[in-house]
Amino acid sequence: MTSRLVRWSVVSLAVAMALSACARGTGGDAAPTASGTYDPRAAFQGTLTVMGIAGIDEIATTRMEKAEASLGGAKVKLIEGDLDIQQFLSSVASGSPPDIIYANRDQIGTFASRGAIIPLTACVRGERIDTSMYDKPALGQVTFGGELWAVPEFNQVQITMANAALLRKAGLTVEDVNGTDWTKITAATPKLLRASGKIGFDSKLPEFLPLWAKANGADLLSADGRKAQLNSARVVEALEFAVGVYDAQGGFAKVKAVRDSADFFGKGNQFAEGELGAMPMEQWYVNVLNNVSPKTPMAFDTFHDRQGNTIAYSSGSAWAIPRGSKNPEAACRFAKTMTLVETWKAAAQARLAKRKAEGKPFTGVLTGNTRADAEIRKMVTSGGRPWDDGVKAVYEASAHTFTLPANPADTEFKKAWQDAVNRVLNGQQEPKAALDQAQQEAQAALDKAWG
Repeated sequence: MTSRLVRWSVVSLAVAMALSACARGTGGDAAPTASGTYDPRAAFQGTLTVMGIAGIDEIATTRMEKAEASLGGAKVKLIEGDLDIQQFLSSVASGSPPDIIYANRDQIGTFASRGAIIPLTACVRGERIDTSMYDKPALGQVTFGGELWAVPEFNQVQITMANAALLRKAGLTVEDVNGTDWTKITAATPKLLRASGKIGFDSKLPEFLPLWAKANGADLLSADGRKAQLNSARVVEALEFAVGVYDAQGGFAKVKAVRDSADFFGKGNQFAEGELGAMPMEQWYVNVLNNVSPKTPMAFDTFHDRQGNTIAYSSGSAWAIPRGSKNPEAACRFAKTMTLVETWKAAAQARLAKRKAEGKPFTGVLTGNTRADAEIRKMVTSGGRPWDDGVKAVYEASAHTFTLPANPADTEFKKAWQDAVNRVLNGQQEPKAALDQAQQEAQAALDKAWG
């Protein structure tokens, strides 16, 4: 549940037209349709349907038990599996949506603009939700048209991960691959390739273009979410560099073949097998590696921009209430309780107990609640080096994050830049030409959506 990436389905024209018909600009007409008021003392009956949860574990079950108990009688019914966008939008268009959904934060702007979800102003006020406890960049990603549209849940950030044995063999340190000096990464890549025989450095394209662009001083989207900036000189330079890393290793196809054949979540992962030198990667992979291959010689650091500052591209999940929810009040209570500090602490305690029983360290849980993160960090147990270094890097990264602003063309915008990167990786276009095309596509989508 901590690491899934929801993949977008193609939304049918009929669904899009149906939702467009009920939307009003940035959602001014998207008020809760159910009767009643939000009240922290209220008790609820019936069933609360939840869509979009996959990978149920002790973190999820502990919190859901508390959330269900907070409803005062209503029972929670899960529609298990990653959020199916077409299914969800179809349910909204037909007037029979789930009561609450678990979505990626970068989907919220599109959902809001289409009238598929409701603003949470009344929810926050009525349930007395203290929004100051949530991570500010995460809140920004789910704020659209001046209103909050979702409650942040898990958080994901990137840190630098490397095989320490391969670094030593190549005469390098983790500082040579942490992003501060791109010339050092360029020089380190062939050395690590010779040491590993598989992948020297993985720049993690196409997903991490926003990270490389930010490291080079560029944002893909303007702060107001209205202007694409995909073909700025600094973004082009970032893409040229990140693709050049693959070119130095025989091309992206070769690297991808190794990626695809790896036992990524198992004990035969690329780091454990000595097949990968270094890469930036989301923080949850520290826990995976410690769990399945704890003896792997690892080195960790934060990811840095070219001035040496720690940066991380924040992404993650959030709770949103669909338009037409039969019980938005109970849904609001559920989202609130799932993300409270005490709820997160109870879930972390369950994970800690499990790890202790297995004789393994507890490396923490990164949430969208900064107060919860501070409390959970106190619960982390030492796994010795290098794992303690990894945990330290995670929490440092979480304090230096950025996001892309919410906008009504989230899907189209993301598709434009990812398609551009893929065209370059596949040898179809040069970086400048690919990003010029992406700029036109993305801006057209933004203009249409904002209009």
